[in-house]
Amino acid sequence: MQYLYRMDSQALAQLRKDYTLNALNEDEVALSPFDQFEHWWKDASASEIEELNAMTLATAAADGSVDARTVLLKGFDAEGFVFFTNYNSAKSAQLSGNGKCCLLFFWKELERQVRINGVAEKISAEESIAYFNSRPDGSKIGAWASPQSMVVAGKAWLTETFHYYAERFKHGEIPKPPHWGGYRVKPYRIEFWQGRPNRMHDRILYTQDDQGGWARERLAP
Repeated sequence: MQYLYRMDSQALAQLRKDYTLNALNEDEVALSPFDQFEHWWKDASASEIEELNAMTLATAAADGSVDARTVLLKGFDAEGFVFFTNYNSAKSAQLSGNGKCCLLFFWKELERQVRINGVAEKISAEESIAYFNSRPDGSKIGAWASPQSMVVAGKAWLTETFHYYAERFKHGEIPKPPHWGGYRVKPYRIEFWQGRPNRMHDRILYTQDDQGGWARERLAP
């Protein structure tokens, strides 16, 4: 077999970066992983990272196959981490069969990563409506126009469908579609990773116990 492009494996092997910006020590992290996340979130916000709320969502289907995609964090508190999507999408189909999932934030500018294992649950319709009403009109129409993850006839079909709903709702408020809403990922494990020199990275793991408290442990890099 002839390849049009061959990767230079030697050059690839030489790609490396030494991490030196910060450290993460057990006696300095917050007792609650949510407080620790908030500390890091404020750092990320102050660092002017583009789309700091972008996170990878990994899910698993009933047959064991796995999938991942980038979604946007739209809220977090002590109950969990919230994102919004089409309830008829592929990710929603997987979550309906297996709510366990993983969220991953990678803030390369701070040499930090946060990995969250949890269970996704639909939020209330009232919460979804409140957020939907805060969106720009174009995003609202897009939620109506896109049968997310489904095969469609082509880009022209999507454009026509968007224009159809834009015309339909041009004289009034745009309601939330019944097939659109939010999920809250309720975590049971949260790991904070801080890059360190010589690949001796700091990893602090929070694990929820049966009483709802959180144990903290250091993991080897």
